[in-house]
Amino acid sequence: MIQNKNILIGITAGIAAYKIPLLVRLLVKENGNVKVILTKDAAQFVTPQTLSVLSKNEVIVDFFDENNNWNNHVKYADWADLMVVAPLTANTLAKLSNGVCDNMLMAIYLSAKCPVMVAPAMDLDMYKHVTTKENLKKLEAIGHTIIPAESGELASGLVGEGRMAEPETIFKAIEKFFAVTLPLTGKTAVVNAGPTFEPIDPVRFIGNRSSGKMGICIADRLAELGAKVILILGPTHLKPDQKSVRVIAVNTAEEMFLQTTTEAKHANIVVCSAAVADYRAKHVSDSKIKKDKGELNIELEKTKDILLELGNTKPKEQCLVGFALETDNVEEYAKQKLIQKKLDLIVANSARHAYGVVFGSDSNEVTIIDKNNNLSKFELLSKEDTAKKIVSTVMNYLGMKA
Repeated sequence: MIQNKNILIGITAGIAAYKIPLLVRLLVKENGNVKVILTKDAAQFVTPQTLSVLSKNEVIVDFFDENNNWNNHVKYADWADLMVVAPLTANTLAKLSNGVCDNMLMAIYLSAKCPVMVAPAMDLDMYKHVTTKENLKKLEAIGHTIIPAESGELASGLVGEGRMAEPETIFKAIEKFFAVTLPLTGKTAVVNAGPTFEPIDPVRFIGNRSSGKMGICIADRLAELGAKVILILGPTHLKPDQKSVRVIAVNTAEEMFLQTTTEAKHANIVVCSAAVADYRAKHVSDSKIKKDKGELNIELEKTKDILLELGNTKPKEQCLVGFALETDNVEEYAKQKLIQKKLDLIVANSARHAYGVVFGSDSNEVTIIDKNNNLSKFELLSKEDTAKKIVSTVMNYLGMKA
């Protein structure tokens, strides 16, 4: 389960730092993607060169590299699926628990949205000190995983608790973290989202105002619940938060059709939320059309119907979800579309509020109808919360616990 996971390891200035190359080697051997951040003092215990060779990535020590190029801490924070701080000294523990940002490791930690795991390492009396205990409780309270220190011989010559857990123990904790079974683990989901741009000439196109945000939120939610997600995304500046989501970028309705129908063949769940153009220019000019005194008439032809194709070819066990954006008789037209396209579920919303509620906004108000005519209405919610409602409804329809 470690394969293809992005693991960020922060090494602080404890003697146990010399053991971390073994941890890196174990993770890379399982095809994990590993990047390492050292504090400046940690570099006295283990060299960046060693860690770079083992991780197959550049090792970061400071905000600027030797060529005075800035290391972007946000980039590293966004990259990680898990951050592991090992060894965690009493000094860095105090910084983590109080948000002190005075080095690159702390800047990345404070920017990270991923789960955090720490392996304390310090002398016996330091580990037992009341402030150390309180600081560890603070980290536990905010959801961090503590890999307890072990008993053994310490660098000071004392024997007792404070010795960092062995690399193999930390590796097993990481392995266990990624092995958690989520409700949609083993399921494949395909989502299409965003607009399509149908060219008229090399610089102009027919398009719409869809941002793709609703579909992206659905893709993120499916991935959060363990599904393998393929997101077929039209032209938009937005992207999913979940790093496991595989994005296939497309521009035209034809590209959307080809990618969606191809990827949907072996999917358990297919959600078509894209605002695909119904028409495209029959003839596309090879050069920019010049403005003149006369009118410009563009002959249009229909694009392929993605939902109809999916409905006609879908496997029996697949759940196919469509969207209906209407201006009038929203529920009635949505039910008709559900039947015509042989859908399992349809998400209906009104275009009467498209500028304030649907296109480009952060909120949505939907009604979900299934092929058994069960209807669920939801109030105005953020698109993230709407996505949760949609995915929950899909899971309930499939007889799964949401």
